[in-house]
Amino acid sequence: MPLYEYRCGGCGERFEVLQRLGASGDDVICARCGKEKPERVLSTFAAGGTREGAGAMEASAACCRGPSFS
Repeated sequence: MPLYEYRCGGCGERFEVLQRLGASGDDVICARCGKEKPERVLSTFAAGGTREGAGAMEASAACCRGPSFS
């Protein structure tokens, strides 16, 4: 089940709800103020990882280009 993010039009609270794929969200209620039908907002995601210096990205990309013959 996907996690949808909502923003309440009454109090501005942002919260997440675990719902079935394609659910309308008409039955969602803000837990903070009780307002019905909050607005579904576009969620962003973050990819985890570490960056060890400026050359980390180039080094990880180099492995996918095949052997270097320079």
